[in-house]
Amino acid sequence: MRRYLKHSLLFAAVAALAACTVGPDYLRPSAPMAPAFKEAAGWKLAQPKDARLGRGWWQLFNDPLLNSLEGEVAISNQNVVAAEAQYRQAKALVEAARAGLYPTVSVAPGATRSRRSASVGGSAAVSDYTLPVDFAWEADVWGRLRRSVEANRAGAQASEADLAAAELSAQTALAQEYFLLRSQDDQKRILDGTVASFQKALELTQSRYAGGVAARSDLLQAETQLKTANAQAIDLEVQRAQLEHAIALLVGKPASSFSIPVAPVSYLFPDIPAGLPSQLLERRPDIAGAERRMAAANAEIGVAQAAWYPDLRFSASAGLEAATLGKWISLPSRFWAIGGTFSETLFDGGLRSAQNEQARAAYDATVADYRQTVLTAFQEVEDNLSALRILEAEAKAQEEALSAARQTLAVVLNQYRAGIVSYLNVTVAQDTALTNERTAASIQARRQTASVLLMKALGGGWDSTRLK
Repeated sequence: MRRYLKHSLLFAAVAALAACTVGPDYLRPSAPMAPAFKEAAGWKLAQPKDARLGRGWWQLFNDPLLNSLEGEVAISNQNVVAAEAQYRQAKALVEAARAGLYPTVSVAPGATRSRRSASVGGSAAVSDYTLPVDFAWEADVWGRLRRSVEANRAGAQASEADLAAAELSAQTALAQEYFLLRSQDDQKRILDGTVASFQKALELTQSRYAGGVAARSDLLQAETQLKTANAQAIDLEVQRAQLEHAIALLVGKPASSFSIPVAPVSYLFPDIPAGLPSQLLERRPDIAGAERRMAAANAEIGVAQAAWYPDLRFSASAGLEAATLGKWISLPSRFWAIGGTFSETLFDGGLRSAQNEQARAAYDATVADYRQTVLTAFQEVEDNLSALRILEAEAKAQEEALSAARQTLAVVLNQYRAGIVSYLNVTVAQDTALTNERTAASIQARRQTASVLLMKALGGGWDSTRLK
């Protein structure tokens, strides 16, 4: 009874010590914050039901082909596949760290037959059959192992956020490339229409030249304009082909077997719920990943500090040993041993001090990285809010300029037919109308790109509560 009481007290003392955990407990550091987005002044607020972006944020553009392509990113994009594998690797590291909290038990059955030499008194050969079972356990007195588990768990959560960031990056890149490709289709439509108009203008000039009304210079100018517009239309095919190849890469398909048919562009600018700046801390996976890396670095400080304290390890061995198999499994053949070690490093040449300094410096670096990530997030949101606001005003002004250019062209053509002005006036009016029409389309494409980038800057519908 007294021996049992001793052992109980010993294990109770070990358990009490094992409840200790050295090192600082994690508290998320503050980050630079503003009460509202500066560029969101006058921003149209979304309805309460649309207060947050959904994970399928690209569906707001109402493009079936884009929706289909986006669905392939998480499956076939190789950067996303690699990020998913890294996340699984990080989860496995958590389990590996957690395994250190438990004892290891091993068994190593063996059989030997030996005979000593006659010169040292050896006689007949003897056999030895053993079945040892070994037990080893490190009492996590100072929390080194628990801090390691904590660090690896936070690392796995950071890896999960990195996976979400990789998906969002690929999805955003796909939407950008897709809308740029559609913008090229729109520019091609404009130039094809211009080529047709220039062809009619050339025919008019040829008729007037044949009648002796127009000079040869007018005919040459009309031919030059037509061929120049035709060359510009052909040149668009280079960038369109490259955009198509880039999209193929993003969805994990060979560029040689992938194509997107030409289709009319539909510029759509959905209402985007910007929310509050504080919500970015939860809605952006890169911020969540940086925050989790801070937590992991904080736990590593505890791992480094635990090296200053002694280690307590227990070991035990038991089994069976006999000279013959017949006597192997019998009470007299059993053996056992039990013990423990209490070790402390007396001198290490400053190694532990250096490791502590390294851990604290690594933590300080993650804090700076976290705050920089937050600042970058605010910049990206403000950039795209301002871009949408300014481009909307620019689009209205450009539409007015385009309307005026078209009216001017119509008037000048009528004047040319009447012989009031030279063909030089026509070419100037045509060039002005074409430039304004292409500029108007380009501004609309930039607005659509800014909408995509704003959705990315707001986290694309992701939130950190999904972290396991």
